[in-house]
Amino acid sequence: MSKIYTSEQVSRGHVDKICDQIADAIVTDCLAHDKNSRVAAECLIKNSTIIIAGEISSSYEPDYADLVYGVLDRIGIDKLGYECIDVRGMITKQSADIALGVDKGGAGDQGIMFGYATNETPEFLPIPFAVATRFIGHLESLNCPMLLADAKAQVSYDYDSGRITTFLCSVQHREETSVEEIRSIIEPLMALTAAEYGLNTDFEKLINPTGRFVIGGSKADCGVTGRKLACDTYGGIGRIGGGALSGKDPSKVDRSAAYMARKIAIDLVKAGYCDKCEVQIGYTIGKAEPVSVVVETFGTSAVCSPVLQKYIHDNYDLTPKGIIEYLHLLDVNYNDVSAGGHFGKKWLPWEMDDEMANDLYGHEE
Repeated sequence: MSKIYTSEQVSRGHVDKICDQIADAIVTDCLAHDKNSRVAAECLIKNSTIIIAGEISSSYEPDYADLVYGVLDRIGIDKLGYECIDVRGMITKQSADIALGVDKGGAGDQGIMFGYATNETPEFLPIPFAVATRFIGHLESLNCPMLLADAKAQVSYDYDSGRITTFLCSVQHREETSVEEIRSIIEPLMALTAAEYGLNTDFEKLINPTGRFVIGGSKADCGVTGRKLACDTYGGIGRIGGGALSGKDPSKVDRSAAYMARKIAIDLVKAGYCDKCEVQIGYTIGKAEPVSVVVETFGTSAVCSPVLQKYIHDNYDLTPKGIIEYLHLLDVNYNDVSAGGHFGKKWLPWEMDDEMANDLYGHEE
């Protein structure tokens, strides 16, 4: 029996991803004006109503409507079908009880975070997820007038034979566009993406299987921040923690420790210690040091587990403050990760070598 894994990626016009992008635009804007900002922003969209809720403590007050329109302009308001937007805010200050721990350098909550890396692809991501993600990027770059903003890609890959078995794309389109016209655009793009990874192109191609996808976005579904965690991380291959990444400033370990765990996993694979790596870090609220660090190499390690544990202990500061400084998390533009995944983008500090990250993000004294 073949071992076939399937991964999904969605476009920036997917209704949940719109919410993630708005939430991360708020985080980025707050940190740009006040590095001490504490942000936990959520977004919900249905039809043309956008609700922003959460807790923000900052010396700066964002213009939420302006940030919303900036995100929608980036996606393409004409492709989203909004005639008018009703932006509603429900924002309070961060809980003083939480601040007691965070302001002293402790974790803002309990939780477990995972990082994963594999040498299957140049992005250190699983093959089906890397292919699906790159395909969505190609699809968006087409800016085809017949196609609208909401889209999903799904790739099924047989790890035993090393072949793609099925490639699925569901993409929203204009009323007058036929499925045959869509296929003429999508099928070559599927083949191109697979070929870029040196993979077969004779897979089953499924394009808008229902035959029609005219109503999409928030007119078809309700969108909420943090509902596409598999698309944000590893495509369902490799475990993930329970907390969302977008909408949170880096004092929240849901975000910062997930990036650090990914950084460690990449470093171990790059160093040749293993071909595949998963790092779990556990925290308790108010405490700076993690309560646990576990490394899993799935039988691919060239060294024993205690050696890897010691390597992590000796080389990485896993306190929230240490992670933020090491990965330059107060200087990252989180708009870069709010769609298309938080990992695999070579310009992000948790994806690159330390020297390169310091050159790009470091500050002159």
